[in-house]
Amino acid sequence: MKWMRFRVRTTAQAEDILISEMQDIGLDGAQIEDNVPLTTAEKEQMFVDILPETPEDDGRAVLSFFLEEAEDGSLVVGEENRTPDQIREQMAAVIDQVRSWGVEVGDGTISVDETEDLDWINNWKQYFHQFWIDDILVIPSWEEPESESRKPRLVLHIDPGTAFGTGMHETTQLCIRQIREYLTPETRILDIGTGSGILAILALMLGASSAVGTDLDPCAPPAIADNMENNGVDPARFQVILGNLIDDRQVQDQVGYGQYDIVVANILADVLIPLTPAAVKCMKPGAVFITSGIIEGREQDVAKAMQMAGLTVTGITAQGEWRCVTGVRPL
Repeated sequence: MKWMRFRVRTTAQAEDILISEMQDIGLDGAQIEDNVPLTTAEKEQMFVDILPETPEDDGRAVLSFFLEEAEDGSLVVGEENRTPDQIREQMAAVIDQVRSWGVEVGDGTISVDETEDLDWINNWKQYFHQFWIDDILVIPSWEEPESESRKPRLVLHIDPGTAFGTGMHETTQLCIRQIREYLTPETRILDIGTGSGILAILALMLGASSAVGTDLDPCAPPAIADNMENNGVDPARFQVILGNLIDDRQVQDQVGYGQYDIVVANILADVLIPLTPAAVKCMKPGAVFITSGIIEGREQDVAKAMQMAGLTVTGITAQGEWRCVTGVRPL
């Protein structure tokens, strides 16, 4: 299947109104490229270990609209077929109209090119292969173990899907090593920002009694369900809650207070700092708070947040440029 892409060079100021007006001529689902700084809410919903660096905002934006090509080369818009020239003329008319309202639309130029239909959901698989975390083999479902001479203590089958988290990243490995240090058969673990569920699932496979995970991403629960099934983990042992533990009282009540032996969060320093007071409320006396996703140089900021929330910092571990800070709630 082939698609035609229409790219509009405009301004960040005009992007919302142009997208709205383009919907009236049948163009939905715009891709936006700009350098507008992320809001606090947007940062909290990014499921990565470190935020991407972007150039300084120059006010420019590019909007891309994609239309499926029919066999005769025409474009499918709703239930109608139109030619590329017809679409381009309609888009130009929309841009002129928005400009007439006094909106700064910038260049307003339209370029057209053709693109192949890629399997974006599965294309990332070429970059994810089996690897080891000490004596644990982490392997995706589409691969077989490469070595028969090295016997793993445990095999974790993980397919991250559209939810972040494979265990390959240094921050995840730092968390896993700390979890193993404190884990007991009685452990009840809370995984904040659980993603694909790798930390909680591995804790359960290593002997934890139960787990709760929170996440903002609606893709997390189905990814976790698949990963539990792939590893033979009873779904009754792992409860997943969608929402923000920092400021959502309903989520806080669902998670519960003073119930967990280990609380782990592999997110970002800028999220870990405001998260810490809410996380501490979930911990039993004597429980540990394991945090990672902390770039070198930010570990003391997280340690200070733990101390201000009443925890005793017991250690800071490192792998590459990443840090893991662990604190204990006093008895």
